Amino acid sequence: MRKRNLWSAGVLAGLLLLGACGDPGSGDAAPADLPGAGDRAARPDPSGSPASPSATPRQRAARNAPDAPAKPAPKVLYLGDSLAMENQDVLGQQLKDRLGARYRSAPYSGTTLCDYLDGTGEDSLVPDKDKAAALVRAERPDYVVLQFWGNAWGYTPCMKGITYDQQRDKYFDRYAADARRLAAQIRGAGGERTRVVWVLQGPDAITPDRVRRVNAIYEAQARASGGLVADAGKAVAPGADRYTWVEKLPCTAYERQHPAYCTERSTGRTALHLDDDFLHFCLAPTTAKSRPCPVRSPGIRRMASVVTERVATDLR
Repeated sequence: MRKRNLWSAGVLAGLLLLGACGDPGSGDAAPADLPGAGDRAARPDPSGSPASPSATPRQRAARNAPDAPAKPAPKVLYLGDSLAMENQDVLGQQLKDRLGARYRSAPYSGTTLCDYLDGTGEDSLVPDKDKAAALVRAERPDYVVLQFWGNAWGYTPCMKGITYDQQRDKYFDRYAADARRLAAQIRGAGGERTRVVWVLQGPDAITPDRVRRVNAIYEAQARASGGLVADAGKAVAPGADRYTWVEKLPCTAYERQHPAYCTERSTGRTALHLDDDFLHFCLAPTTAKSRPCPVRSPGIRRMASVVTERVATDLR
């Protein structure tokens, strides 16, 4: 695969300030009239095992329903930053198709964990009505899925100017403290019925160790508070190295069977990112107004499938 020259940190920060990337900037999707706009993600491949000749009709029906939950259809709330903004429609469709889930999403681009905490007031990019605890009280979800890349450059006021580059230890301390507070507020609002699903992030092209440590915070918080971990980031990383960033990966079996998701069929590889956006997985340019990704994008589908499977596994 061809080598890719990454931007310098200084040039990248400048581009982000101009809104090139939706996490620290403002845009996440392309105009609705781009090719493929409005397409829904294709349904996942069935994975049920074949029924034996001696099975009863009820047993055969159960075996032919690969994701039939043992519990009633779950209610899922999805919160996060620009990654969640671009993913939200695909994840919602997969949860509905596979699990019959009731679903609501309320992502905000450029945010981090503190934006969803109660008590942040005007320092938050998330209005009070969409704070995590407020939505949990209103929706009574079974699962709250949290997907945050980690906003390392201080683009949200509630971080009080703490950035990864300038105050590395303080950044991680603050991030871990916010994870504890957010998990506690969600539990306080939803009780024991609500479980938090922490979505692990894919490789960071500029500072790979940062995402490794952010993911470790998510995993530790899940262990400490009875939450779940969905390693969606692994699905967009090369198998040989979980934290090595790549622009393209070999097509999966599903992607080969569905050409829209295998962007380079002649080489058997598919694009995860646009050439000029190392962070997002939507294969359409960013726009001034954040919204769900309007085109079929392999990286988004891969991550959504992992999150959906984690919820499905917990229900079994």
